[in-house]
Amino acid sequence: MFRILVVDDDRNTRMLMKAVLEAENYTVLTAENGEAALEVMDTNHIDLVVLDVMMPRMDGYEFTKILRQSNNNLPILMVSAKQLPQDKKQGFLVGTDDYMTKPVDEEEMLLRIRALLRRARIVNERRIVIGDVVLDYDALTVTKNGGIQELPQKEFMLLYKLLSYPGKIFTRIQLMDEIWGQDSETGWETVTVHIGRLRKRFEGWEEFEIVSVRGLGYKAVKKV
Repeated sequence: MFRILVVDDDRNTRMLMKAVLEAENYTVLTAENGEAALEVMDTNHIDLVVLDVMMPRMDGYEFTKILRQSNNNLPILMVSAKQLPQDKKQGFLVGTDDYMTKPVDEEEMLLRIRALLRRARIVNERRIVIGDVVLDYDALTVTKNGGIQELPQKEFMLLYKLLSYPGKIFTRIQLMDEIWGQDSETGWETVTVHIGRLRKRFEGWEEFEIVSVRGLGYKAVKKV
């Protein structure tokens, strides 16, 4: 079960967020400012922080800055009444992973938290699990029911990228820049070729598929 730390100087906000998150089966701890949050983290494992910005003693910016300077990559979702572009920019500059403005849409917050936890798990474990399928980033392998396929590096990275963000559409140019690099002299058509190879390799697999989005690009669809 994931453990989420809610940090906000307003008690009512803390209690509301705690109730919303516990209703989704998260374990929730709370703190009234950054200093108290650091103390909680000294004695508890935390998977994600929901963080207010404007707090006494230690605000959200300073808290985030301290974590990042200590190489702590804990996912942070800033939730603040500060709505100006420079406020959001400051949040991302100190190292937050996402930023929402108050009043918060609870359903959207939950969706963002799920996405942050999923991405953090992928980054930390360097693997993706979809039903019986496991993608191992370090080994460049796709395993299913004991069978192992070792993919060429570009094919694997392309598949890993798409499955890291299921449902998200990537253009060919985006994929080209991220997988082959912006300085590559290879044309974007090579993305189409590699997508074709991946489709043939995993044709008939029930766990996922790669879908073409007409006029836009490609997305991965998880089926389990």
